[in-house]
Amino acid sequence: MPGTTLRPTCPDRPEAVLHPGTKQPVTPDDLAPLFPMALIMQEVSTEPYIEIPEAIRQIYTQWRPSPLHRAHRLEQALDTPARIYYKYEGVSPVGSHKLNTAVAQVYYNKQEGVKKISTETGAGQWGSALALAGAYFGVEIEIFMVKISYQQKPYRRNMMETYGGIIHASPSDLTNAGRSILAKDPNNQGSLGIAISEAVEVAATSGGTIKYSLGSVLNHVLMHQTIIGEEALKQMALADDYPDVVIGCAGGGSNMAGLIFPFVGEARKKGLKTRFLAAEPMACPSLTKGVYAYDFGDTVGMTPLVKMHTLGHDFIPPGIHAGGLRYHGMSPLVSLLHDTGILEAQAFHQISVFDAAVQFARTEGIIPAPESGHAIRAVINEALEAKEAGQERVILFNLSGHGHFDMGAYEAYFSGKLQDYEYPAEAVASAQQRMPQVV
Repeated sequence: MPGTTLRPTCPDRPEAVLHPGTKQPVTPDDLAPLFPMALIMQEVSTEPYIEIPEAIRQIYTQWRPSPLHRAHRLEQALDTPARIYYKYEGVSPVGSHKLNTAVAQVYYNKQEGVKKISTETGAGQWGSALALAGAYFGVEIEIFMVKISYQQKPYRRNMMETYGGIIHASPSDLTNAGRSILAKDPNNQGSLGIAISEAVEVAATSGGTIKYSLGSVLNHVLMHQTIIGEEALKQMALADDYPDVVIGCAGGGSNMAGLIFPFVGEARKKGLKTRFLAAEPMACPSLTKGVYAYDFGDTVGMTPLVKMHTLGHDFIPPGIHAGGLRYHGMSPLVSLLHDTGILEAQAFHQISVFDAAVQFARTEGIIPAPESGHAIRAVINEALEAKEAGQERVILFNLSGHGHFDMGAYEAYFSGKLQDYEYPAEAVASAQQRMPQVV
């Protein structure tokens, strides 16, 4: 089992993370109220690889290495000369890639004596993963779940409870952040930014007894996920093939980065012309419509400032069914790749995404999570472009999770209740005007 790649070979490093009050670069001590020191050191490390501890490796063997499949039946249905491969992370016990970093994060917290962790979750994949990791290591997990997903995805909620997680619909009346949001809008359906504010507040006001855990965006989280791409490099070599384009759905960036970062490093090292593509929802298009600037990671403004593609920290996206892709910002490392032109990005409406997901399910047999459906939409478009051009094209994507707990979304699609939504440009511009000013 390979180690994990800290970051791709970028032309530059991301801008410094800034303290939300002083706007000066944060120190490890500034982050200590939220994270164990081992994860803080991983966040700022410049090492190319970090070894996976044996205790984590032992748990990983339950689903790692995850399989790499060739989508022969989808290729036939599309009548395309393209060769389509997918790395399938739905084989983990929670059904997604999120367990890769959840196990690592809880392990490092446990090593430093932490007994309780707070977190947020959108669609519930991250909350499920952290709840299970908490059960593995005997650490209590408190989860603030975006309210619209809390209502839409009851079985995800039940899954978290089965693993021992304590779940609240966010915004809640349990925190100052939640109460302030509800005072302005009692019917607020929540966002990942709001849920992050609540979870961070719980940790920051605990006097050090509770730590905070994030399922995407941060460097150490993306680094834990690169085991996906490290495995895929070896598996593609066994298949005697290599991708022309590597694709992942993108919300905060973790599953896509997990796959593409090792390939970005290979491409830059060997001078390859591999393309990299992020697929995101039209309703929350941080890469395609966001600005590259410093912003808070949460709605209330408690987190450090990071430079990223953002729609504005108080941007509240509509309640689309791809709940895991509803974050206002994008990982700083992924944002850097996009800003330098290494990473392309496309945004898709959710009906076309479900069209693609259903076609994939009927050919390959796996029902994708709505989030992964965005990657499949991009894959099918690429394969049809290859057909139109009459050229071979090797496509690799990350099927980051299954849709077994998302059948409500599929029911809405089949019944004609699913609607496309494109966030108004003026609303995005308004949210961006309220971002912090960093000189």
